[in-house]
Amino acid sequence: MRFALDPEIVDFAASIDSLLVRSDVPSVIRAWSAGDTDPGTAVWSRVAETGVAALLVTEESGGAGASAVEAVVALEVLGRHAVPGPVVESVMVAPRIAAALRETTPDIAGELAGGALASVAVPGVSPFAPDAHVAAHLWVADDDAVFTGTAGDGRRSVDRARTVFTPQRGERVASASTVDLVNHGALGTAAQLMGLGQAMLDMSVDYAKQRSQYGKVIGQYQALKHQLAEVAIAIEMARPLLWAGALAVAGNPDDPHAAARDVSAARVAVADAAHLSARTALQIHGAIGYTLEHDLGLWLTKTRALQSAWGTQSYHRGRVLDSLERAR
Repeated sequence: MRFALDPEIVDFAASIDSLLVRSDVPSVIRAWSAGDTDPGTAVWSRVAETGVAALLVTEESGGAGASAVEAVVALEVLGRHAVPGPVVESVMVAPRIAAALRETTPDIAGELAGGALASVAVPGVSPFAPDAHVAAHLWVADDDAVFTGTAGDGRRSVDRARTVFTPQRGERVASASTVDLVNHGALGTAAQLMGLGQAMLDMSVDYAKQRSQYGKVIGQYQALKHQLAEVAIAIEMARPLLWAGALAVAGNPDDPHAAARDVSAARVAVADAAHLSARTALQIHGAIGYTLEHDLGLWLTKTRALQSAWGTQSYHRGRVLDSLERAR
């Protein structure tokens, strides 16, 4: 299968990347970790102005009516820059809930398209609602039903810029496929992890070209070259699975079960590649890479936190196995 992104999508990704390069995101992440979320929400507002927040909102509701492919492109860039906040929930999951709420509360879709943040929890798969304290909307989805949510006590994850809440469900407000919501959440998380993995690989390559040890640049050592090559291969081998997952979601809007296998396969492969990239980056940088002062530590902890977001690796491997057994 041949697959190539439209030039318009490539330019769209480049515009988001350019915006984030100018936004000094590491400082924004550190401020968020210290409890000051204003710089982070300001960055998100500028990102939303590019059209990212409106991608999966229908045109009738003021959105772009785009597909999961465009959303994955945008989320990979946001992952590459480790943008804090409930990004996946706002871009990927909340628009699907808003579509289910169109008859009763049509204004929500427009709010999301304008950049309103949202957080979502799915008990049994993704039980924690990330950064609900900055979200304008909080929902709990379970057994093909959507409920309003009330944030309880929050606790920090391993990513200091990520606070998770176990929300209390309130009134039932809509019916929506839980499988569909999990598919979108898992696919968005995979896109984020792809961006994180690539960013850490780039950091490692740059550092290996500069760091000298025993009078020799460490990038000249064959063993280190092999480690970096293994990361690059893992990322590039996972990328087609990520696109396959996006195409499966885009091509099966009314049958989320048909897309579950490809989404979970992408989630597993990309998460494994990002984890390998994180481990290798830490080995190459040494202990300094995990300090609060070094930017790499921000990417490492975010990668670790997202390893279990929207389903663990075991959960997604189980979905792939179930799909294969049903087909057999």
